[in-house]
Amino acid sequence: MLILRRVALFAGLSMLAACAGNDLEEPPVPLGDFALGLNIVVADNVQKVPISREASAEEWEAVMKEAVAARFGRYEGSRLYNIGISVDGYALAPPGIPVVAAPKSVLVITANIWDDATQTKLNPEGEQFTVFEGMSGDTVIGSGLTRTKKKQMEVLSYNAVKRVEAWLAQHPEWFPTGGAVPVPATAETTGAAVAPAAVTAPTAATTTATTAAPKPAKAVPLPPPQPIVPIPGPSLP
Repeated sequence: MLILRRVALFAGLSMLAACAGNDLEEPPVPLGDFALGLNIVVADNVQKVPISREASAEEWEAVMKEAVAARFGRYEGSRLYNIGISVDGYALAPPGIPVVAAPKSVLVITANIWDDATQTKLNPEGEQFTVFEGMSGDTVIGSGLTRTKKKQMEVLSYNAVKRVEAWLAQHPEWFPTGGAVPVPATAETTGAAVAPAAVTAPTAATTTATTAAPKPAKAVPLPPPQPIVPIPGPSLP
């Protein structure tokens, strides 16, 4: 899958995302007996499109962990679930680009979830999401002119983790109540066979957040740089 080609394409489109308000003060969507266990984020192989601000793997891991903790830390169930997120690719709109060529910030992540008690991965394959900052007066001309890099990353992470929450809400069988055992998405992920220690699912009761992180997406070749379209007349400052 050509992650970066997708990012480069979406980053150049200006009207694809709707504005999303902050909903963290509202009651969380129902997720049964959910409580956040391990909060694992890896960005070792994150890829950047050529026209973008630079952000390190450490910066992405920190901002994404904060977003996961803010959203899923609101749940007060009694059963622990471990969330793993790989940051795959991004574009952060830079300042000083003319309106016609102004890219929009975009982020690609892959999410996985485990039931901590049984060490069972509930989704058979990582679920990939592509998210944008959202359209507003700040972003229609390119958020590089109106937002700092940190703000862009915070908004993208917020939107990405909200998408993860919506995905989890589509699988109530993963979050039963009354002490029932979560049902994996397929029979192959029931955990009948014991995995080797090196790839055993992370366990909140026995490991720390820096242990047994899920594998990030395989690196793919970067696309060639996109040419800037010249605009007659004065440019934006």
